[in-house]
Amino acid sequence: MSEPLSKIPAGMRYYCGPEARLRRAIEGTVMSIFDGWSYEEITTPTIDYYSLFEHGMGPTQAHRAFRFSDGDGRLLTVRPDVTSLVARAAATLFAQRKRPLRLCYVAPVFRQQPESHTDWRRESSQIGCELIGANSSVADIELLAIVCEVLRRLDLDRGCSITLTDIDVFNGIAEELKLDPDSRDQMRRLVDTRNTSDLEQFLAHYSGRKDLHAFSRLAQISGKREILNEARRSITNARSRAALDRIARLWSVIESLQLSDHFAIDLGDVSRMDYYTGLTFKIYVDGSGSRIGSGGRYDGLTASFGKAEPAVGFVLELDVLTEILLGRAESSSPAKSSAELITDTDLSGLLREAMAKRARGERIMIDSSEVAP
Repeated sequence: MSEPLSKIPAGMRYYCGPEARLRRAIEGTVMSIFDGWSYEEITTPTIDYYSLFEHGMGPTQAHRAFRFSDGDGRLLTVRPDVTSLVARAAATLFAQRKRPLRLCYVAPVFRQQPESHTDWRRESSQIGCELIGANSSVADIELLAIVCEVLRRLDLDRGCSITLTDIDVFNGIAEELKLDPDSRDQMRRLVDTRNTSDLEQFLAHYSGRKDLHAFSRLAQISGKREILNEARRSITNARSRAALDRIARLWSVIESLQLSDHFAIDLGDVSRMDYYTGLTFKIYVDGSGSRIGSGGRYDGLTASFGKAEPAVGFVLELDVLTEILLGRAESSSPAKSSAELITDTDLSGLLREAMAKRARGERIMIDSSEVAP
């Protein structure tokens, strides 16, 4: 059945006028910051093999992608994620390059099924950077410092919150409970949606009454440094406690840089991306109902393409950033000055005057209605 040519598919849209200009301005600002930190721009394929994203994002997230068959019958997809593509490039195209690699990008991503009921977009643009081959807390704090600079340059730092956790806090609990993969995914969904009552019912099948309340606290614990002590009283397995220690060390650096007002620790913010292995974080700004960015450490992802190596990165959601900044601009800025109308009956005179004014940087609009045919 053919569709009306005047309609576009659900989840897609046009951008024009001030909104389109603002998107370009945000891209330019963020990419200039990446360049200032010595990140090299990379452009990835729009279409690739579906199996790449199954290995990278995990089957559940990859299943949201648009899929179709190539001429040889192999399954292709329109890019649903950029990090998986950059990780493969690091392991193949840049295998002989000196480490660490610093790579950045601006790219649209496409998902047939949005991640949540509140997200209507099936095409969205991401601006991101990846630091590959540096296994140290220095790499983690470098990425967080870049996030802070971006927020400051976009004048979003006064109302921002960057929430930190470590995926091994969750992994240690799941390991202690001896969860199979399906039960692990179910627990992750319950933690991520803050569904405390259902989480307690779920845990009742795996832990004793003494531990049940302590584990369910995972979905509720958030705040500053003080929550780490509370978490240590509730969580006793070695893997989770090592993750809490990593967060504590990172928080000490954040405090020494006097950035703690911009950060929070949220142990219930459990990522659904399979490739994360340690630190994860999400970025929120006042005035937005959804996060403007997210990131974390994915030390095992490049192993799918050869040699495993440490890596950390983040992405910003250009569409959400544009909505926030456009709303602020419309409420606080005066209307843009109108263009000067250039009118002349002589075509040469019309263009001569227009070009002279443009050479002086003036905003113009040509009126051709008076030009002789």
